[in-house]
Amino acid sequence: MKDPVTLCAFDVDAAGRAVAVEGPLAAAAPEGCYRWLHFDVAAAGLEPWLRAHLPEAAVDALLQAETRPRCDAHGAGAIINLRGVNLNPGASPEDMVSLRIWMAEGLVVTARLRKIWALDAIRAQAEAEGQAPESPGALLAAIAEGLTRRIEAVALELEEQTDALEETVLGEAQEVPLAQLSGVRHTVIKLRRFVNPQREALEALAAGEAPGMDARTLSDLRESANRSARNVEALDATRERLMALQDHMEVQRGQRLGQNSYVLSVVAAIFLPLGFLTGLFGVNVAGMPGVDHAGAFWMLCAGSLALGVLLYLVFKLGRWL
Repeated sequence: MKDPVTLCAFDVDAAGRAVAVEGPLAAAAPEGCYRWLHFDVAAAGLEPWLRAHLPEAAVDALLQAETRPRCDAHGAGAIINLRGVNLNPGASPEDMVSLRIWMAEGLVVTARLRKIWALDAIRAQAEAEGQAPESPGALLAAIAEGLTRRIEAVALELEEQTDALEETVLGEAQEVPLAQLSGVRHTVIKLRRFVNPQREALEALAAGEAPGMDARTLSDLRESANRSARNVEALDATRERLMALQDHMEVQRGQRLGQNSYVLSVVAAIFLPLGFLTGLFGVNVAGMPGVDHAGAFWMLCAGSLALGVLLYLVFKLGRWL
């Protein structure tokens, strides 16, 4: 069977020296080494090759269209799904990219649909310097650290955006477009959707649910799990701040609307009797008083003004103004 095209394929020894695989991909790694195979899920011929050399459950996990972060032991290996922020050009960070991993004795198989920067950094180092993590567990810990660090950066950026919104709304008493506030909140919600289960997956890894984990690897994974937990807490806090900010804006708008309605009601109450008075004297029927009086118009104006002042004083004394 012809080997599928890989994104990278290395044999890595205990000192971290990485050598590109030249023979068949399915061959065992040299003694004292592990083999890392990295694939694009869309690569031609990948599925039949995987089904010929890996357990069925592992193949299904690697080729699954939709994934959520998980860590499940399976026989002598482990199925691991992780997520990373989407830092590809023109993409939104919260549209997270998935990484599928099968880890067994002497073998790590990774697969992705879209570029994952944390993994590409490890691959670039292996290609340029011939150095890679010295064990399957160390590779997994390095991947987890890279993914977590980039999620932290996006979470911090969202916090800074929220700080700026709070300063505008609360500090400067200015409004921000509701679409802008909702956009940041939507980003936080989408990001948290995968970060929380990723924290659980990393905690499972740190508990030793995957093979080939030494004490240092478990310690590194626990650190990534703790940082993921802090990311979840930071995203929760940011989401709550945005909700409070939106509630504050809605209360402010409601108060302004109520104040405007009140002012309009008072103005209408003052002008209603004046409108009645002018309407009454504007009827075109015989017998209207003052029709033949030269100063009748000015007397009507003075009377309307006096009535308006009287109504104003009544509203003022009644504390309606």
